[in-house]
Parts: sequence; C-alpha cells; structure tokens
Amino acid sequence: MRLEWRHIPNVITVLRIFLIGPIAYCLARELYREAMWLFFVAGASDALDGFLARACKWSSRFGAVTDPLADKALLVTVFIVLTYNQVLPLWLTLLVFARDVIIVAGALTYHKLVGAYKMQPSLWGKLSTLSQITFILAVILNLAGVVMPPWALEGGVWVVALTSCISGAHYVILWGGRFYRARNGLAK
Repeated sequence: MRLEWRHIPNVITVLRIFLIGPIAYCLARELYREAMWLFFVAGASDALDGFLARACKWSSRFGAVTDPLADKALLVTVFIVLTYNQVLPLWLTLLVFARDVIIVAGALTYHKLVGAYKMQPSLWGKLSTLSQITFILAVILNLAGVVMPPWALEGGVWVVALTSCISGAHYVILWGGRFYRARNGLAK
C-alpha cells in the first residue's frame, strides 16, 4: 500500500493519538517536563495537520472526524490524570466530561432519530476547547517549573467551567431546536 501525500494530515492525527499514552504516563509519574514537551509536540501536530489539510486541500471525512476526537481524547485523558494526581478539582473534570457526553449523546440521538447531520463546532464550542487547552497548558507549564501567576491557574478553572457550561447549553439548545423542527416537519 502506497501512502499518498493527501493522507499526511491523517497520519499526523494518528501519531497524535499515539502520544496520548506517553503524555498520560509522564503526568501520572509526575514527569512534568517530559509531559510538557510531549504536549507541545501534540499541539504542534494538531496545528500542522490542520494547516496541511486546509492549505493543500487534503481534507477528508476521516480527518474531519478523527482530528477533533484526538483532541478530545487528549484533553479528557489529561484532565483525568491531573485530577487523579489531585492537581485539578474533581468537579471540573466531571463538568468537562459531562459536557462532552451530553454532546455525543445528543449527536447520536439526532443521527438515530432524524438522520445524517453535519456537526460543525460552534463559536462557544471552539472557545470551550481553547480555554481547556490553554488552561491545561498553563497547569502543565506550572508543574514543569515555569511559574504561572496564581490568577491564571485559579481563573482558568472558572473560565473552563463557564465556557463548558455555556457551550454545552448552546449545543443542547441549537441541536434540540433542529431536532424539534426536523421531527415536526418545520423548515430548518
């Protein structure tokens, strides 16, 4: 089997998925500098695969589905490990996880009861993910010895909580409305 250039973004995404285990291991063993560098590599790979997919028109259905799942898997794993290590509060991790479960359950329900859909991330969804990535990066940097101001870490908890709640509610309202209109034969 020959690898075509257009598959490079997908290969990068899969390689990012393989970084999740080593990042989790380093965090669990409190090897924070190593975790920091691996997290940077994961972030750079996310930027690179997205850039290549757009700039070279190498977008694919596989990439459109796998890339955000890779990001979510990485974030959820890091939240869980840092909560286990008692770095993050349990309630925050449960909130982030609950939001994701609600969105996935809603998408699956919509697909089963209404039909195919094109799930696009909303502005609130993007802000929620950005706040999670920024917060986790600040936490890992702090653990690795790069001193972060306390307001950034404490405020980050509340920004992540707020954007998770708002984006979760936004998706429920948006897709709930679409579901209602589709089930009642109303215009989309």
